[in-house]
Amino acid sequence: MSEHLEQPGDFIRDLVARDVRGGKHGGAVVTRFPPEPNGYLHIGHAKSIHLNFGLAREFGGVCHLRMDDTNPTTESIEYVNAIQRDVRWLGFEWGEKMFYASDYYPKLYAYAEKLIARGLAYVCHQSEEEMSKGRGTVTEPGTPSPWRDRPVDESLALFRKMAAGEFKEGEAVLRAKIDLASPNLKMRDPNIYRIKRAHHYRQGDRWVVYPLYDFAHCISDAIEGITHSICTMEFENARELYNWVLRATECNEGHAWLPEQTEFARLNLTYTVLSKRKLIELVEGRHVHGWDDPRMPTIAGLRRRGVTPEAIKAFCQRIGVSKNLSTVELALFEHVLRDDLNPRSPRVLAVLDPLKVVIENWPAGEVETLDAPYWPHDVPNVGSRTVPFSGELYIDRDDFMESPPKGFYRLSPGREVRLRHGYIVKCERVVKDADGRITELRCTYDPASRGGDGGGRKVDGTIQWVSAAHALDVEVRLYDRLFRVESPGADGRDFKEDLNPQSLTVVRAKVEPSLATASAGQHFQFERVGFFVVDADTREGAPVFNRTVSLKDSWSRAVQRAAGEAPAAAKPVKEPAKAPSAPAKVAELDPAAQALKDQHGLSADEARVLTSEPALRAVFDAALAKGAKAKGAAAMLANEVLGEMRARKVEAVPFGGAEVAELLALVEGGEVSTKQGRDVLAELFAHGGSPKAIVDAKGWRQVSDVGALEAAIDEVLAKNADAVGRFKAGNANVLGALVGMALKATGGRGNPKLVTELVKKKLGA
Repeated sequence: MSEHLEQPGDFIRDLVARDVRGGKHGGAVVTRFPPEPNGYLHIGHAKSIHLNFGLAREFGGVCHLRMDDTNPTTESIEYVNAIQRDVRWLGFEWGEKMFYASDYYPKLYAYAEKLIARGLAYVCHQSEEEMSKGRGTVTEPGTPSPWRDRPVDESLALFRKMAAGEFKEGEAVLRAKIDLASPNLKMRDPNIYRIKRAHHYRQGDRWVVYPLYDFAHCISDAIEGITHSICTMEFENARELYNWVLRATECNEGHAWLPEQTEFARLNLTYTVLSKRKLIELVEGRHVHGWDDPRMPTIAGLRRRGVTPEAIKAFCQRIGVSKNLSTVELALFEHVLRDDLNPRSPRVLAVLDPLKVVIENWPAGEVETLDAPYWPHDVPNVGSRTVPFSGELYIDRDDFMESPPKGFYRLSPGREVRLRHGYIVKCERVVKDADGRITELRCTYDPASRGGDGGGRKVDGTIQWVSAAHALDVEVRLYDRLFRVESPGADGRDFKEDLNPQSLTVVRAKVEPSLATASAGQHFQFERVGFFVVDADTREGAPVFNRTVSLKDSWSRAVQRAAGEAPAAAKPVKEPAKAPSAPAKVAELDPAAQALKDQHGLSADEARVLTSEPALRAVFDAALAKGAKAKGAAAMLANEVLGEMRARKVEAVPFGGAEVAELLALVEGGEVSTKQGRDVLAELFAHGGSPKAIVDAKGWRQVSDVGALEAAIDEVLAKNADAVGRFKAGNANVLGALVGMALKATGGRGNPKLVTELVKKKLGA
């Protein structure tokens, strides 16, 4: 339990801690990470992996790794192997707790037959269009399928024929028989089994009927005895169906509990796409070089780029766990990455754009060996190597200017500069080719300045170099952000239009000879350049280097230049650069998002979502025209509405600003609760209509009549005199229970705030 004390607190860890203290589930903690093997894991999955495996580790429990492989048309063993490799690389093991939903197919099929036998499922022959149309209207329940009330024996026989392959795809499905009038559209007789004539990577051709995810997922959790089913907020609307399936099938499988679902917000990252569909599009469209391309946000891509599992863990801890929608700045990830790489990356000399330097007063043919420590004074590591120094060197072309501006403290005609670990040199003259391009610098050196101390003389600039005769010629891949804007695909664009054409630049560089023996996976800091890792393409004596991250964030300057703004004046570089102690700053928002934020006082995340989702922005503007408050409309659209869109996998909002303004008025006026507001949204997505009409038809309008509420409260307090006594004796925890009972006595329609105030008043609190 000591590990738990070191973790940052969050609502899920607090929930699990309470359950363990209270002896719930017998004190057991059993979590799971259940990916669908239809693609590679990305950094968003890493957050879930650390949460699920971390909870088990912190509370002495166990975490299962399970492939939720219920769709044979999209899954493969390649993805299974990649997922296992990535989870292990992140530092987690599952031991014997490796499971596959497909291994539960016999049990899942048996539970489906059990539902049929109990009159809770039926075989339906409606098309998808007919089923969608039959879900009802905002004021009336759904229309029953013509086959909803077919005899149990008939549905059972037909389901067995489905499993035997006697129907074509789409000719029949098995539907749960729940509630066609439910405000939650997922409860209106959802499909739980369908026919798919496809080869399953694990089960072969044994099955032609496959369970839907919402049916298989919860039962798989129950079979494994999961205590805490942790998932992202897209599944919040599915929780009711999750619980119904567990209760209806009675599938506790001998465990003393059934799983309980808890949701948290998924990770969103600027300059990045984390949609699996979009990542597949990038790979299959060959916009990147595979799933492990170092520009990809996949775990495989990050690993190849040189990101360490420790950096990902630190990032996950830094961003925390909550229910609120948020978009994390990529600059924060890069800052965490620099902090991680700084103490693990020995410093070496490299020149990416070589410019030759000839030291005219150097003894002809002489080569000196200089001792060069791998680490600066502020890193407590030790170790050094030797580097050769000769009369012909390479420096980086950017470290010389023929006509430098004020504040340029590197090499220029008549000026001196330190060579890192070596001597002070002075540029005497410049050699150019016929086209006027500088090809060589002629310099002199100060023999008394070995080690760069200048013999007590003050010299402002220090630059890196390599000996020309001894330098190793290598390939260096300079990776940058894959997208050139914060929110790829904003304003209705194809997200691929925002790909950064400079996301990869390959150069032939000159590096010190010690790197000839570098092996794949080794980290280095090229002094004054950035952090690099040796790529898997490396061959003996010919290393290939990938840039993991630059020493400083140059992105904001690039954005300024693209926008025609004058970048801030460059500061003189007097010492080798090192990782900053604070996060690098980037332009917080795209100009459009910044303008929206400033105009309406929105949060950065709300402004970012509205400008990146054209459908939401149109509804937002229309809602303001109908009198809605900007903050309320933005919050509803960026959280609840966007969540519904993702859960339903739709690109458009099926209602307008008038409906949003009307719903906001109901919520802000206390006529419906926030939860009921979400239920209204679900109805609007399904059928459109008027929020007021939905509320009235469903009987969801909150009771705010004091007299009616007091009557219900008085009855509750009278029936629970013992609880009232415990409260008055000092047990403050009883208050919540009494308020809950009072709300229940109002049929859940009592205004929660008013009920709480009235209960407190009557208890003298």
